[in-house]
Amino acid sequence: MEPEKSLIPPWPVELLAPARNLHCGIAAIDHGADAVYLGAPRFSARAAAGNDLAAIERLVRYAHQYFARVYVALNTLLTDAELDEAVAIAHGVWNAGADALIIQDLGLLECDLPPIPLHASTQTDNRTVDKVRFLQQVGFSQVVLARELGLARIGAIRAATTVPLECFVHGSLCVCYSGRCSISEQVVGRSANRGECAQFCRHLYSLRDGRGKKLGRDRYFLSLKDLDLSRHLGALLAAGVSSFKIEGRLKDERYVKNVTAAYRLLLDRLLEADGSRRRSSSGRCRFDFVPDPARTFSRGGTDYFLVDPRNRPGAIDSPKAIGQPVGVVGRVERQYFTLDTEMVISNGDGLCFFDRQGTLVGIKANRVEGARIYPQEAVPLEPGTMIYRNFDSVFSRQLAASRDCRKIALDLRVEETADGLRCVVEDEDGCTSTVARPMEKVDATIPGRIEEIVRRQMGKSGGTIFSVRQVEVAVAPSLHVPAAALNDLRRAALAHHVETRLARHVRPGRKEEAGGAVWPAAETACLANITNEPARRFYRRHGVAAFPPAVGAAETADEAVLMTCRYCLRRQLGICPKDNRDPAAIDEPLVLCDNTGCYELRFDCGRCEMLVLQTKKASP
Repeated sequence: MEPEKSLIPPWPVELLAPARNLHCGIAAIDHGADAVYLGAPRFSARAAAGNDLAAIERLVRYAHQYFARVYVALNTLLTDAELDEAVAIAHGVWNAGADALIIQDLGLLECDLPPIPLHASTQTDNRTVDKVRFLQQVGFSQVVLARELGLARIGAIRAATTVPLECFVHGSLCVCYSGRCSISEQVVGRSANRGECAQFCRHLYSLRDGRGKKLGRDRYFLSLKDLDLSRHLGALLAAGVSSFKIEGRLKDERYVKNVTAAYRLLLDRLLEADGSRRRSSSGRCRFDFVPDPARTFSRGGTDYFLVDPRNRPGAIDSPKAIGQPVGVVGRVERQYFTLDTEMVISNGDGLCFFDRQGTLVGIKANRVEGARIYPQEAVPLEPGTMIYRNFDSVFSRQLAASRDCRKIALDLRVEETADGLRCVVEDEDGCTSTVARPMEKVDATIPGRIEEIVRRQMGKSGGTIFSVRQVEVAVAPSLHVPAAALNDLRRAALAHHVETRLARHVRPGRKEEAGGAVWPAAETACLANITNEPARRFYRRHGVAAFPPAVGAAETADEAVLMTCRYCLRRQLGICPKDNRDPAAIDEPLVLCDNTGCYELRFDCGRCEMLVLQTKKASP
């Protein structure tokens, strides 16, 4: 289902990139991000990716030059004892110039927050029309949709709401609905909702049937491929998405540069072809490399459930980055093997393959001579084995060298004044500024060359965020101006124009809550994530009269739901009853076991969901 054109909002289109730290944030802006999101000093859903306020302030200044924005994640659940510190951080983030705060804990809405716009984190489990409408009514300026949604559901949410919708388009996938996973907290005391996920979805498991019989070899049954919606950006635009989000706040600069650049080019092509939508920041990028997300961290791509509700997105053979397939092994000799490939393999490349036991084995190409690959260490290779490249040494060097690739176009007019020269600057956004410099007027030895000299000297913009499109000269032909004086005028004009742009950047304020917002009756699961009294007060104020047991409150119960997943292991393995008219007889319940214990799987075919439970029956 696609919404009518009239229902598609006119908001500018935003490419939102991750930043582990200041350097990654600058790299994201340089490579085309319209906005960047990064962690607050504390209480971020990536505890290992916090940033101090000084770094946030520096990133804000850099981003605002391009009219790009900085969003700060403060998106963990909070205890009563932590709320005062969280509110103080929110004020610090606002004072640092950030454009929005991403939150999960709705108890913060009962606190004395600064007037900063609020974005509803995907951790608030945003997958229904009623939920997104409620978040809009209580004052959120943007809502991050659940990754599991299909195009029809996104279109339905868009048709029923006016809040900007943010959608993940690339990066790692959680196997659970975000905010609906407590296995890490329950088993090892590290809560995913507090930024400390132990990544049980990347564990190696055995699978047993109801009689305890092992079904096949051990595999990574809950591990998913990486999200890749690059082929569906046009459909997402049509469905009403305005913010396209890349996952990766723990990824390095190479990943950020490569993936941001790839999606920048794709979105620009779509926007140029459409003509009715525009990007939400300034400047154009020119890259000295060809972006390709498969050449940095990649577990293989999936479009998840965006277009196919019965997709099989598992990466159950390995949770590691396998990269891109490059070729097949030909001969295997004692010191080398040959590779049948059309790609160029280089010294230092990281290669890998799956051995007979299905284990991923890594190879470093110590030396490459034509089709011959000399590995650093001997590996158990066989002819016909598919080889993947998960580290491209040449591409990595290209990414490391990529900088200063985003420029804001501007025009200059150099005019003669009574006591010198002035430079009038106008950029692609219509921002104007003027700088004047007094100078002694001297007649030129050879009249008539001043226009050429001015154009040459004023047209230089290296080392700045600008590119000069044209220079108009309004100076007497007989005048002589030293090159040094023109260089000084140019540097002063461009530096002043940066400050002009920074002053022009406008931060919208926080939206006020609309009266009468009532919590959707069907949204009960999120109420188990309440960890402070202001959150209870918020929900009571919006019509909630009874609360379910908090996560971890039922330790003595016969069973507890640890994971709620759209992903279905029966479908992944081809044993879903809906996919098989004559399914093989399998004794249920299915049980997953790893070194932490055993967990029962329960399948809700009506909802097309899988639950992972801790039960007394599912003991090792």
